[in-house]
Amino acid sequence: MKLQRQRTSLFFYLLGIRKCCLLQATCHWCHVMERESFEDHEVATLLNRYFVAIKVDREERPDVDHLYMAFCQALTGSGGWPLNLIMTPEKKPFFAGTYFPKTERYGRPGLMELLEQVGTLWKTNEVKLRDSGDQIVTAVHSQRAIPKKSSSLSSPLPNDLTSKDGGSPTSEAFQAWSEQLIEKAYKYLAQSFDARYGGFGQAPKFPTPHTLTFLLRYAQDHPQDKAQDMVQKTLDGMAAGGIYDHVGFGFARYSTDEKWLVPHFEKMLYDNALLSLAYLESYQVDHRPQDAQVAKEIFTYVLRDMTSPEGGFYSAEDADAEGVEGKYHVWTPLEIETLLGKDTAAMYCAVYDITPEGNFEGKNIPNLLRGTLEKVARGNPLDMDMAAVLQTLESARQTLFSAREKRIHPHKDDKILTAWNGLMIAALAKGAQVLGMNTYLEAAENAAGFVLAKLQRSDGRLLARYREGDAAYMGYLDDYAFFISGLLELYSASGKPCYLQAALRFQEEQERLFLDDEGGGYYLTGSDAEELLFRPKESYDGATPAGNSIAALNLLKLARLTGDERWEIKAEQQLSAFRNVLEEHPAGYTAFLQALQFALHPSQELILAGPLNAVQLPEMRQIFFSTFRPYASLLYQEGSLAETIAWIQDYPVESGQVTAYLCQNYTCQRPVQQIEEFKALLKNS
Repeated sequence: MKLQRQRTSLFFYLLGIRKCCLLQATCHWCHVMERESFEDHEVATLLNRYFVAIKVDREERPDVDHLYMAFCQALTGSGGWPLNLIMTPEKKPFFAGTYFPKTERYGRPGLMELLEQVGTLWKTNEVKLRDSGDQIVTAVHSQRAIPKKSSSLSSPLPNDLTSKDGGSPTSEAFQAWSEQLIEKAYKYLAQSFDARYGGFGQAPKFPTPHTLTFLLRYAQDHPQDKAQDMVQKTLDGMAAGGIYDHVGFGFARYSTDEKWLVPHFEKMLYDNALLSLAYLESYQVDHRPQDAQVAKEIFTYVLRDMTSPEGGFYSAEDADAEGVEGKYHVWTPLEIETLLGKDTAAMYCAVYDITPEGNFEGKNIPNLLRGTLEKVARGNPLDMDMAAVLQTLESARQTLFSAREKRIHPHKDDKILTAWNGLMIAALAKGAQVLGMNTYLEAAENAAGFVLAKLQRSDGRLLARYREGDAAYMGYLDDYAFFISGLLELYSASGKPCYLQAALRFQEEQERLFLDDEGGGYYLTGSDAEELLFRPKESYDGATPAGNSIAALNLLKLARLTGDERWEIKAEQQLSAFRNVLEEHPAGYTAFLQALQFALHPSQELILAGPLNAVQLPEMRQIFFSTFRPYASLLYQEGSLAETIAWIQDYPVESGQVTAYLCQNYTCQRPVQQIEEFKALLKNS
């Protein structure tokens, strides 16, 4: 990125993995193109003749990825990785595409022919290519410009904030607008819902867990609709399918088919963080044991395979092993019989759909799509009771896992990304809240400590990536927003004020570095970042929520936790900034809509005043988190919080005793200390 500009040479950009174009370390076709072309001497000779070749890891430079993906979509109508671009020395693209074979194949142009043609054209008609680049940059910039802040709503939040002139509240317009958006999004999702297999739309199917958590909130507000059924059907379908690793746990990135059977086998940290949150929230709603079990198994996978010795979480595992996609994960009946013995193998194969014909290229992806484990196991040939069947199958799974561990593993992308660690910190902290398991809290605290120690400069600036002792790249909006979210969940789980203090400090830093004072919202890159053609600003909730979506929710939570009107005003500005894009297709912004849902609901704060080591505190906390309370805030007055939140000193701390204060919609109930009284207090809230 800091190469001296060579005005006579074109740039060939590859984004995706750790070598050239926009690449992704676990992208299957990135690796294919790498083997076919970028490790090939003929291609190298041609590239070096005409181009300055630059290769970028899209996970390390999401700003570059967001920027140039917009050009690819504008030029081709679609996008993806590997992302190949050819641009002028001024970094203005005039050609973009994804995968190219080395030479022409099945009607797809070859990279060799493409490079030769473009190189020759640059020599013979450079002006034409430069003009094309200028025109494309102008067009993309105009398309991506976010409208200025709307002046039609002076105070969109539904609370006691008055208009800027001191007049009456203006929440009615905001409430009507928000409810219309939420309803429009729900109707679109209901229409695109796959009632047979779960999920939305056609194959390939992506989990999009923030859509599920949006629907959980919608279901709480509209219990007569089918939102909760849609969530459960999707969660059950994914957990039964081959997209879920039934031997080693964890979810793959997406399913290539409508049934969730055949995954694209790469596993991403962010998917598993967001999906565990969805299963945990579903468990809070209905207390289905299978939801808690899936969340626990995801955490088992992450803590076993994706955690560095220093406590940070790795990014991903590849789809390929020994150059073959899925090889590490599939089985034959003979392999299983050799490992388990004839009788147990017969049971396992019947339950997990292992057949001589196979369900994936002649081999088998274990799955439960033929029915629930209990239903399929009931007809076992060994005449065992159900408990014995389940115990036998678990023992078989452990045997298969141990055998699979001896295979050549897929490549592990051992980058530690601040943003994705923030998501997993939030998930583990939520796991500690809901499931009461201290192991998850310890892992979340260790990861937060890692980020603060290794991914923070001496001046407090967050960095984006850590690998092999090297921290690099100034943090992006997602790094700040996701890490703040993780810190807030960690505070709710632990009660330690240092996490709330850190969240407030990083929010202040986010305001200084990323806020668009003129247009509203936050830029993806900081004001101190490398200058690109223009500063990206993302709002669409794709595979991960947009940083602007999580930032909106963070601001609302900080406002209710601290009572600081400044955060509330910033939250209302954030909610207003994206009004126009939200109205176009609200179902594409389901994480942002959760901020609207939060804003629409009356505030509810629980204050637990007492020492953090008080005997009754864990039980009170468990009672509070045992049900779904997406709009509630929890504060711990343990004696030092007044240093951060001055008004909390009005709640006295008694030695060895916890007093619970529940305040709802700006009215507080009578404080209680006994567990039964506490249960009644929450039940009536």
